[in-house]
Amino acid sequence: MPDKEIKAVLFDIGETLVSFGRVSTARLYRQGARSSYDFLKGLDQPVGDFFYYFWRNLVHLRIKRLLSSMAGRDFDALALLKKVGTRKGLKLDEEQWRQLAWLWYEPLSKIARTEPKVKETLTALKRSGLKLGIVSNTFVNGCLLERHLKQFGILEFFPVRIYSYEFKFRKPDIRIFRIAAERIGEALGNILFVGDRIDRDMKGAIEVGMAAVLKDAYTNAGEKTPKGAWKINKLCELPRLIEEINAKNSVERTAFSV
Repeated sequence: MPDKEIKAVLFDIGETLVSFGRVSTARLYRQGARSSYDFLKGLDQPVGDFFYYFWRNLVHLRIKRLLSSMAGRDFDALALLKKVGTRKGLKLDEEQWRQLAWLWYEPLSKIARTEPKVKETLTALKRSGLKLGIVSNTFVNGCLLERHLKQFGILEFFPVRIYSYEFKFRKPDIRIFRIAAERIGEALGNILFVGDRIDRDMKGAIEVGMAAVLKDAYTNAGEKTPKGAWKINKLCELPRLIEEINAKNSVERTAFSV
């Protein structure tokens, strides 16, 4: 009987590690447009009037997201920002480009929340010997996500970080789960994946042979937990659940060997 002891845990970000909830994207986009526009104006960059700046970026983003949805792969929003901006004459160094991208993302970051004891939970998992990592479907560049996770004080827990825009596929494609397993250095059967989406997180993790845990969120409200997966309401439930899973697997291995 194969060893199925949980030795590593991979997390999704949105509505799993970090909760954004149902948001008004139009309001947040306008806030990001204003602060990024003011930043460029302060650098004497050729941005034109705000109305034109606002709609130019919005149209490019919507087109790119539509194409991304059709292609089944994500894109790098920072690369898009650079491409559109450079065509309009913006001249920024790498640090300025990243700050510009952050100003677009910052309104969303301000409404995000983590669970009250998330650091304690991650510390407990790490101290128990588990390896931790992230696998996220996203078009937000990793430098922004990592800046955000650092603000919450949890970035250091995740030496392995996989972002879908880096690949030609995304969850639930099992290839991204396989890559994550290779990078974290554990067999698929020894990895537990925690996410909020049944269609992306649970489907892919179960199909590839990982253990799967569904984190309760508005994104799965009213849906049944898939066969072969566990469900938790809070991340703080994970340490005990993993202990139970490992204990059960140990009993089954012993019985099988007898």
